[in-house]
Amino acid sequence: MGLLGGFRVVQIGDGLAAAVAGRLFADIGAELGCIDAARAAPLAEYLNLDKASVGVEALETADLIIVEGNPAALRAEGRDAPALRRQNARAAIVTIASFGQECPRAHDPASDLTLFYASGIARLLTGQVDDPGEAPIRPVGLQSAFIGGLAAACAGMHAIATPGAVVDVSIEEALATMAMTELANAGLGGKARSRKRVSDGNGATVTILPASDGYAAISPREDRQWAAWLKVMGSPHWGAEPRFATKPDRVANWDALHALMSAWSRQHAKQWIADAAQDAHVPSFPLREPAEQLSSPQLEGRGFWREKTIAGRRVKTPGPPFGLSLAQGQAKRPEPGALPLAGIRVLDFSWVIAGPTTTRYLAAMGAEIIKIEAPGRGDPGRAGELHTVLGQAKKGIVLDLKKPEAVAIARDLAARADVVVENFATGVMDRLGLGAAALRALNPNLIYLSASGMGRTGPEAQAVAYGTLLQCYAGFAGLNRHPEIAPRVGFAWLDPMCGLMLAFIVAAALWRRGQDGKVARVDFSMIEAMLWTMAEPLLATQLGSPPRPMGNDSERHCPHGAWRCAGEDSWLSLAATSDDEWRALCAAVPALAAMAGLDLAARREQRRVIDAVIADWARSREAAPAAAELRRAGVPAAALTSSTDLVADPHLRRRGFWDAHDKAVLPGLPWRASFGRATGPAPGLGADTDAVLREVLGLSADNIAGLRASGTFG
Repeated sequence: MGLLGGFRVVQIGDGLAAAVAGRLFADIGAELGCIDAARAAPLAEYLNLDKASVGVEALETADLIIVEGNPAALRAEGRDAPALRRQNARAAIVTIASFGQECPRAHDPASDLTLFYASGIARLLTGQVDDPGEAPIRPVGLQSAFIGGLAAACAGMHAIATPGAVVDVSIEEALATMAMTELANAGLGGKARSRKRVSDGNGATVTILPASDGYAAISPREDRQWAAWLKVMGSPHWGAEPRFATKPDRVANWDALHALMSAWSRQHAKQWIADAAQDAHVPSFPLREPAEQLSSPQLEGRGFWREKTIAGRRVKTPGPPFGLSLAQGQAKRPEPGALPLAGIRVLDFSWVIAGPTTTRYLAAMGAEIIKIEAPGRGDPGRAGELHTVLGQAKKGIVLDLKKPEAVAIARDLAARADVVVENFATGVMDRLGLGAAALRALNPNLIYLSASGMGRTGPEAQAVAYGTLLQCYAGFAGLNRHPEIAPRVGFAWLDPMCGLMLAFIVAAALWRRGQDGKVARVDFSMIEAMLWTMAEPLLATQLGSPPRPMGNDSERHCPHGAWRCAGEDSWLSLAATSDDEWRALCAAVPALAAMAGLDLAARREQRRVIDAVIADWARSREAAPAAAELRRAGVPAAALTSSTDLVADPHLRRRGFWDAHDKAVLPGLPWRASFGRATGPAPGLGADTDAVLREVLGLSADNIAGLRASGTFG
């Protein structure tokens, strides 16, 4: 029996986002029934593999119902939330739509491409560019469906604690929340960063270098790592030059530095570079093709792949990235409350993005989050807006875990907690006496979640990894580009995506514990999570159509792309995903009228002519009104959106996406739920130390003063 054995989910419709959500549930043991699921294309076949086709009677016994479609279509089919509620008064219901079920844009047409433009992610995906004439792009692998599906699964797993709950997932909002830092900056009054590269474009933190056989990504972001990296390169004479002495110096002289490193790296193979760097404790990975992952000893060692038959061929498909094991504890259900996780206490040792995103979602669902930070600067997220948004509604304490007294306090807190979340390097928590086995000996009911780049087991478990490097290693960064452009790292996509998966698995583990007392240990691998969402390119690799960088081009649809409009860095995206949408586009763009009868194959043949006509039509127009005109005609279209545009968006305001914060706003969750969400200010460093020790551990003021005097809090 898997983690969700006995949990019943019904997935309705042929939408891919609903199929992604269902795939995640099925992967950890839930009973999946499908009504009208798509199975024709390889990706749809994989997502709906091993799910039973069921009738409407299955709705009556479901714990969770997931349905995808715009409001008009769902109402017409009798599949909207009120209609489903009449068939099952108890189940949680999750609806998924491009823009949600309510408010101004609920009925607008959309596509994978236009959702990335509308959400602002296309503007950020590949990082800053040297030439603003380079069109922003969508990522590989229909990622709007994967992010929308993960948001639905996460929200749905929490919602089942509230009988009769309804959740409304907007794919646009789910995508937008992948860029929490940018959204928070805009919500607090900041300006959107230019898309044109300024200085190093963050290259001094993480960059890609050419190799003799491809590319390697490196991240010598700390001074000690930079010193070690110079030794890997053979201690070149230029490494001692004052212009590269400090990180600000390297930023200021980035172009010259990158050229010098590239001259060296071109002499070596990508794996050799990465291995030499890792041996020196410098984070580095080669940029792999998806095909290279299929023979990875790390993935084989962890049993990641599952052999299945897709399109008539035996292929390797991704397994779940959770590394689950179960031990016997005592059944304990969350306390009844307004929010799903009321009464759940989480001890949060995580930092930067992935872990804090996870615990932000748990806090929003009502859990008590005790965030443990080191003295001094605390979580690096405090250096910008990240902590302001991800630290909401948490309690913050400071412990110097180099002190035995601090470790003793952490252990005492774990003895009174329901969940521990940590993302330290492999082995750190064990050396501190805070590993899973040690804490479970104190508290057999403790759900323990570790998140790491490669997972805690396997030949690469000790590799030093960051999320942006793993995007490169997985093959994601290498495919997310125009064919003629060298790969760029791009923004931190993997970390926030992992936050959704991790919050989902915590809710699933709490459900399992509540059923029969089985307590989960979760060994989460970020590289496996990245590959789980890259199912389409991984399948294509094995089915004879290896993926390649395509920019905004599409093998399924035509026209499909982005065109410059009037104004600085102003772009219009559009996609004709059916013959009806093509005819609607021809009616809206008069110069295309004579081509209205072309089918997809003919449009592909005439693609350059069609693209030129659209370019001429768009050139003198403003992007937003042009996109609105096309949407009214029935064509998926969106202007390139920035984070500041999203703050002003009346649709998002009406949907309650933004939460009030002093005189500004902060982004909310990637879903709306009938039970709401918890908000509150992020704690100052150690602001709740005394209160937590007093209220949770019962320590007196004298006890706390003695600990402070001993340096326990730094």
